[in-house]
Amino acid sequence: MASTAAFGGTDRSWIEINIAMDEQLLPLLGLVPRESALHSVSEQVRAFTEAELSELRRLHAEAGLPAENPHKGMPMPGMVEPSTVASATALRGEKFDELLRSCLRAHLEQSQKLAESEQAAGLEPRTTALAARISETRRTTLSAL
Repeated sequence: MASTAAFGGTDRSWIEINIAMDEQLLPLLGLVPRESALHSVSEQVRAFTEAELSELRRLHAEAGLPAENPHKGMPMPGMVEPSTVASATALRGEKFDELLRSCLRAHLEQSQKLAESEQAAGLEPRTTALAARISETRRTTLSAL
């Protein structure tokens, strides 16, 4: 297991922010109906988000970060607010897809920016490697969206 000293401040913040962003995205992805034009891409996003969350949580524990995430619920670009998820439950068809597309694009773009920052300033090798994979996944998914 890595020493907590191997994780710099950027690494720690990046891990926490990404956990919060990904956890807040999943409830919206859970609402996507099969007939949505975005069903396939949303399933891909769900799959890589859940896989990344597993790795982020492992890194979180190894970095010795507190259980309470200071970024949870923090309004920021790309963060899916609970109120947005609540609004989405009342939408159907094209209206739902418009909201979903907008949220996915904002989430993926912000996630990519954060990953690029982690790659540039992070210290912990597994964290910067995960950021590189996330950056590439976001680039590919954004082009498909």
